[in-house]
Order: sequence, then C-alpha cells, then structure tokens
Amino acid sequence: MKYTADFLIDKRKEKWNELNSIEYDKQFRSAVADEILRDPELLAEIKRYPEKLIELVFIVVDKNQKTMPFFLNDVQHEFMDTLNKAIQDFKEGAITDISLLVLKGRQQGFTTLVTAYQLACSILNKNFQGYTLADKSDNSEAIFQNKAKFPYSQLPEALKPTEKYNNRKQLLFEKINSSWAVDTATKDVGRSRTVNFFHGSECAFWKDGISPIQGALGEAFTKNCIKIYESTANGYNDYQRMWDSGVHINCFYEWWKTKEYNIAFRNDDIKTTFLHSIETKKGWIFDRLRWLRDEKNLTPEQLYWYWNKYDKYLDKDLIKQEYPCTPHEAFLLSGKNVFDTAIILERLSRLKKPIKTGYFIYDYDGLRITNIRWVNDKDGYIKIYAKPNQPEFTEYCIGGDTAGEGSDFFTGHVLDARSGRQVAVLKHQFNADQYTRQMYCLGRYYKDALIGIEANFDSYPIMELQRLGYPKQYTREAQDTYTGKTEKRFGFKTTSLTRPTIISRLIEIVREHCDTINDQDTLEELLTIVRNEKGRIEAPEGGHDDMMMGLAIAHHIRDQVVFINEPIIVNPQTHFNIEKHYQTAYDYGEDITIV
Repeated sequence: MKYTADFLIDKRKEKWNELNSIEYDKQFRSAVADEILRDPELLAEIKRYPEKLIELVFIVVDKNQKTMPFFLNDVQHEFMDTLNKAIQDFKEGAITDISLLVLKGRQQGFTTLVTAYQLACSILNKNFQGYTLADKSDNSEAIFQNKAKFPYSQLPEALKPTEKYNNRKQLLFEKINSSWAVDTATKDVGRSRTVNFFHGSECAFWKDGISPIQGALGEAFTKNCIKIYESTANGYNDYQRMWDSGVHINCFYEWWKTKEYNIAFRNDDIKTTFLHSIETKKGWIFDRLRWLRDEKNLTPEQLYWYWNKYDKYLDKDLIKQEYPCTPHEAFLLSGKNVFDTAIILERLSRLKKPIKTGYFIYDYDGLRITNIRWVNDKDGYIKIYAKPNQPEFTEYCIGGDTAGEGSDFFTGHVLDARSGRQVAVLKHQFNADQYTRQMYCLGRYYKDALIGIEANFDSYPIMELQRLGYPKQYTREAQDTYTGKTEKRFGFKTTSLTRPTIISRLIEIVREHCDTINDQDTLEELLTIVRNEKGRIEAPEGGHDDMMMGLAIAHHIRDQVVFINEPIIVNPQTHFNIEKHYQTAYDYGEDITIV
C-alpha cells in the first residue's frame, strides 16, 4: 500500500491524541522513516514540501517542557502556504526574489518552525547551505541546542546523514555537502559563505541594524536563496523600513491566530463581571476589547487573555508592540509617540480609498501653463479624496513642504478650509520645477486654492508660482534685514517658534478631528513621529516628517482663506498683490478634463 504524507501525518495525530505516548510515537516515527526511504514517490513529496517531514518525524519541547510531536499550528501552516506560493512564483518567473518579512507577536513559534524547516532541507537535499542569525549570543546558542541539535538527535536513525558537529554551532553533513549554522548578528558575520536559505531571527533587535549585516553577507546569497526575516517589532528602524519598502513579501500574524492565547474563566461570576466591564467602562483598553469583540469576533476567553496581558504591563503601551493587532501598531515606539496612536489606528481601520489617483498634464510655453488635464494612473503621486465644488461654495487651501534638509519628498495637502477636511494629497520625489507646476495645477483645480509653501530651504516654488501668475499665495509678515521695515512675503517660514506652534495645533486636530484626515500615508507617518531626548518633535532616524509638516502648514494657513457666500465673477488676475487676497473667477479660463 502506498501512503501519502498527509495520510501519515493524520495517522500520527490520531495516535498521539489517543495514546499521548512519546514512546509509541518514537516507534511510529521509526516506521515512517522506513516508509519514506522505501517509497520514492513519498520521498519526492516530502522533498517538495519539507514541512511535511517536520510533522511526520520531528519532536518539540512545548512551553510546559513536555516532549511531544511537532505538529504545525494554524499560524505556521498559514506561513508555509505563503512560502510555498513564493517558491512556486519564483520558479515560474512571477517574482525575482524570495524574501519574506514575518511581523508577529511574542512566542508564535516562527523561530522553531524555520529552524526545523532548514534542518529538514539539510537532511533531504544535497548542497543545501542554511544560515541563521540571532539577535544575541544567548539566543543563537539556544537555537542551536534546543531547536536544532536536540530535535536532530531524536530523529529516526534511518533519516540521519553522517554528521559532524564543530564549535561554530553548525550541523555539517559531509557526504551530501549539506549544512546548517547559526551565529550572532554582527556587522562582520557571514563573509566567505555560500547561503541558499537565510533566516534572520528577531532581526529588529540586531545591535548593528540590518543594513550593515546585509552588506557584510555581500555575495553570500545565491540567486535562488530563500530569505526569511522574522521579528517582533522594535520601533522605527531598519526592519520597519524594510516592511514599508514594498520590496518583500510582508507576512503579519495577529496574536489571536495562536489558539493557545486564551484564558478560561474560573467561574461564571468572573466572566459576567468582565463582559459587563467591556460593555460599560471607558478608556483605550476597553475600546480595544470592544473592537476585538465586534470587528474581529474574538471569544470572551481570548479577550480575557488579552486583558490579563495588558494588566500585567507597567508600561501599558507595550501590549501594542508585544501583541500587536495591526502592523501599524506593532512599530509604535512605546511612550515616545507625539500623536495619539490609538486614535490614528482607529482612523486607519476605517479609511476609504481615494476616488482617483494620478497627476496633471498641461501645455507650457515658458511663460504660462494652459490646457490643464488630469491623467488617471494607479501609480500616480496625487490622490483625490473629494472633487472641488462639494458643496458649491467650499473654499480650499494647500499646504506644501519642500524636499529640504533630511527630506526626500515634496508634499502638498489640499484642505476644505472651513472644515479642515483633507480632500487631496500630493507626494513625490520631484525636482522643484515639476513640483511647482503640479501644485499650480492642483491649486487651479481646487478653485484657485490658497497655497502656502514652506520657504526655508527652497524659495523656487514660491517665486515660480508668482511668475506663473498663480492668483493666491499665503503671505506672512517679515522684517527687512536692511531697512528694518515690516514687509509681506510669500510662503511659510519654519522657525524655532513657528514649528512647535503649528505642530501643536496639528496634535490637537489629530486628537479631536482625526476623521478629517483621509490619507493613509499621512496617518502612517504621524504614527512614527516621536519626541527625542531633548523634547524636540521629529521623525526618527531614517524617517520623514514631510507629510506632517505639509499638513501642519495647511491647517495654519486656513486662517488666511477668504470665505464667500455666493460666487463672484471678476476678470482673471494675471498678477497677485501680496497686500491683498483677491477673489478670482472660478472658471479657470481653461477646462480641466480627464484624459
């Protein structure tokens, strides 16, 4: 009789549930090993899916220090489905690199799984070279001893290749030229290696960061190398930037996908009291419990487990990092975030997609921009959340931040000036002239919106808007350094006084009116903004504050918008008098159409 791997796995589970005997399981594993070596089709199936070998013959020590069969849990099965799909896509040419990022809560079994998977591969395949890096030496030693060497020692003898241990925490199988090694992540590791399966364990906590270690590995990775970076989050660092890059396959696993994360109630009175508190009490944790109950359909026992974890933390915000409910939440820097993270996360969960994405094209003769048209493009850098003239007499303003010191992006935020509702967003790595022309078009599209652009690092956009005849720019009062006279000038000037002022206003807006912010990129950036050791509000190292500053400027300049109750038809202005704010005609002179 021929057996499939799945049949034998089910049989092993059946016998374990029936007998709960590790001695019987040892006999079963020995018989399975003989069957694998006897049946070439079974062996071929297991070589294709090494995780099946894990469930057939591997053992594991659980959290209660009990030795038992290694059966994959739901989260581990979900991850293996993702990995197998990535391998197949690579073989078919759909992707050019197999690189997975695993973002998770604590103790969901990924290091154990990936180590066992590499061990299975090294046993089943010639010329396999697996390599694991841990965050510190104690953990690399524990991985070697507990998750590799011990499980290997318990394998049926028939499946063990001739091995040699050495003092480098390595399993080496000489006859098949196969090996697996574990080391501690430092900037000098991995040189002169060949690696076709790489596992970075808790890589968000690597002392030297991820980038230097990737550089040290150099050409070690083969073209078909499988790379798995798994970690709980550790704030805004290399791992977070890898997650946001879009280059890797992102795998996030909520804590509740681990079935063990639940607590039974000791009696019905405790259960009733707990459920009543969820229904009636106020505060972030109870909002969260209600959200988990209503939106995620968690059981009372799961909610009770989460509550107990939360209750034991001195720093209550740690629950978000250690047992995150969303990827955004995982990366929060506990106790340092400037903007209200709970409110932002709630807003992120309810966002709607923009009604259109794209950019403007136009005719330009060197003097004026005419014939402005909109181009729909899913990869465009302008997102429209509400069209102009909704309602008819709405006035708009646009705050812009230029790519200055420590910044890579030009940004623009269009607001309904009366309500503060964000109706459009621009974000791109422009040249200054390209940015200016898109802002010109965006402003004309939104009924000649008042434009206020940051004036610290690049005055070109402000001067160019004036040259192009844009009718409404934000003005500020400034003292002439030569005459001492107070003059009006275009643009917003960021200073040690104005910066904290406009950010403080934005903090209040996020807290009280976060529902006015419609853009995902904006909200995600606000989640990263922290207060440093000196109290300055800023992006973390390697991060950006372009979207924050653009939005803060937009809200600041709202006070300079002139509101009207009925349309006023006047001749289009070709020049803008900085002493006044002219109300211009709202027929742009040129139609803006969609191409």
